[in-house]
Amino acid sequence: MNRDNMPKDSQQDQPVVFVVDDDRSVRDALEDLLASVGLGSMLFASSQEFLQAERPDAPACLVLDVRMPGLSGLDFQDELARQGLHIPIVFITAHGDIPMSVRAMKGGAIEFLTKPFRDQDLLDAIQQGIARDRIRRQEEAVRQDLRRRYASLNQGERAVMDLVIKGLLNKQIAGMLDVSEITVKVRRGRVMRKIGAQSLADLVRFAERIHEADRGWRD
Repeated sequence: MNRDNMPKDSQQDQPVVFVVDDDRSVRDALEDLLASVGLGSMLFASSQEFLQAERPDAPACLVLDVRMPGLSGLDFQDELARQGLHIPIVFITAHGDIPMSVRAMKGGAIEFLTKPFRDQDLLDAIQQGIARDRIRRQEEAVRQDLRRRYASLNQGERAVMDLVIKGLLNKQIAGMLDVSEITVKVRRGRVMRKIGAQSLADLVRFAERIHEADRGWRD
């Protein structure tokens, strides 16, 4: 089941396995293997071909050959990281060694398989990669929602929010910001509505999650 032949609606829901290998016979064999377990695939003869292709927005895993003309699989792993493309990678190779495998795993690879390997070992690694990517995508969706809600606050509302979560009373906040207590109450109400908080505890939790998300974006 090649990904290109799948209906567009189903493409958004179904995971996809990217295969980058300069050997056509390997690509074809992997396509057949993946199809046998109901996994869609997209095949590429080079890393450049992969980078230039339009890829679906779906949970994914990348099966990557280590030794290829031009950019090697390990160098391509580094390039993906530089571009912020966090796709779980399963390496396959006929000529692997310990330094290669160590570098791949330190770079975050799911698995480093040396031929000949069992089909089931590859499929298990791919499923692990897809599961990891699902979690990453879910976490990213949460972070984007947090960022969207926080971005909806104007400067005055953010100032009030920062002081509210520190436990200050409206009267104290009004004095610190040099505004009326009524203005603080109005801004505080807007903050609660925009953030979707029902209580001060909700607002504090939101602020903590925003802080954690900010650290994730910086990392």
